[in-house]
Amino acid sequence: MKRVVETEEVSGFVAMLDEKVVVFCGVYIYTGILSGVNEDHLELTNPKLVYETGELVTGDWKDAQSLPTPWRVMLQGIESWGPAKC
Repeated sequence: MKRVVETEEVSGFVAMLDEKVVVFCGVYIYTGILSGVNEDHLELTNPKLVYETGELVTGDWKDAQSLPTPWRVMLQGIESWGPAKC
Protein backbone atom coordinates (compact mmCIF):
# COMPACT_ATOMS: atom_id res chain seq x y z
CA MET A 1 0.00 0.00 0.00
CA LYS A 2 1.35 3.41 -0.92
CA ARG A 3 0.69 6.46 1.21
CA VAL A 4 1.55 10.09 1.00
CA VAL A 5 3.70 11.00 3.97
CA GLU A 6 4.63 14.57 4.66
CA THR A 7 7.75 15.27 6.64
CA GLU A 8 9.02 18.52 7.95
CA GLU A 9 12.66 19.02 7.11
CA VAL A 10 14.50 20.71 9.95
CA SER A 11 17.80 22.50 9.69
CA GLY A 12 20.00 24.84 11.62
CA PHE A 13 19.92 24.74 15.41
CA VAL A 14 16.68 22.76 15.56
CA ALA A 15 18.32 19.88 13.68
CA MET A 16 21.00 19.69 16.39
CA LEU A 17 18.69 19.55 19.41
CA ASP A 18 19.90 17.02 22.02
CA GLU A 19 23.35 16.90 20.36
CA LYS A 20 26.68 18.18 21.67
CA VAL A 21 27.57 21.47 20.03
CA VAL A 22 30.31 24.07 20.18
CA VAL A 23 29.45 27.76 19.78
CA PHE A 24 32.09 30.32 18.87
CA CYS A 25 31.15 33.85 19.96
CA GLY A 26 33.08 37.12 19.70
CA VAL A 27 35.25 36.42 22.75
CA TYR A 28 34.12 33.11 24.26
CA ILE A 29 33.67 29.50 23.15
CA TYR A 30 30.81 27.53 24.69
CA THR A 31 30.08 23.83 24.45
CA GLY A 32 27.31 21.59 25.76
CA ILE A 33 24.16 19.73 24.78
CA LEU A 34 21.80 21.91 22.76
CA SER A 35 18.60 21.53 24.75
CA GLY A 36 16.56 24.48 23.48
CA VAL A 37 16.38 27.21 20.88
CA ASN A 38 14.07 30.17 20.33
CA GLU A 39 14.17 33.43 18.40
CA ASP A 40 16.65 35.03 20.84
CA HIS A 41 18.93 32.42 22.36
CA LEU A 42 20.21 28.85 22.62
CA GLU A 43 19.99 26.84 25.81
CA LEU A 44 22.83 24.47 26.72
CA THR A 45 22.79 21.74 29.35
CA ASN A 46 26.06 20.44 30.82
CA PRO A 47 27.65 23.65 29.49
CA LYS A 48 31.34 24.49 29.54
CA LEU A 49 33.30 27.63 28.80
CA VAL A 50 36.29 26.64 26.67
CA TYR A 51 39.45 28.58 27.46
CA GLU A 52 41.82 26.51 25.32
CA THR A 53 40.67 24.13 22.60
CA GLY A 54 43.63 21.92 21.78
CA GLU A 55 43.07 20.10 18.48
CA LEU A 56 39.61 20.90 17.21
CA VAL A 57 38.81 17.50 15.69
CA THR A 58 40.09 15.03 18.28
CA GLY A 59 40.38 14.54 22.02
CA ASP A 60 39.06 16.52 24.95
CA TRP A 61 39.16 20.27 25.33
CA LYS A 62 42.53 21.37 26.64
CA ASP A 63 40.91 23.71 29.19
CA ALA A 64 37.12 23.88 29.65
CA GLN A 65 35.35 24.92 32.83
CA SER A 66 31.82 23.86 33.77
CA LEU A 67 29.03 26.44 33.92
CA PRO A 68 25.68 26.27 35.73
CA THR A 69 22.89 24.41 33.92
CA PRO A 70 21.03 25.62 31.94
CA TRP A 71 23.24 28.20 30.21
CA ARG A 72 21.91 30.50 27.52
CA VAL A 73 23.78 32.08 24.62
CA MET A 74 22.32 34.99 22.64
CA LEU A 75 21.98 34.18 18.94
CA GLN A 76 23.17 37.64 17.93
CA GLY A 77 26.56 36.94 19.55
CA ILE A 78 27.27 33.70 17.65
CA GLU A 79 29.91 33.83 14.92
CA SER A 80 29.99 30.11 14.10
CA TRP A 81 28.89 26.78 15.54
CA GLY A 82 28.87 23.06 14.86
CA PRO A 83 28.98 19.58 16.40
CA ALA A 84 31.31 19.30 19.40
CA LYS A 85 34.28 16.95 19.43
CA CYS A 86 33.68 15.75 22.98
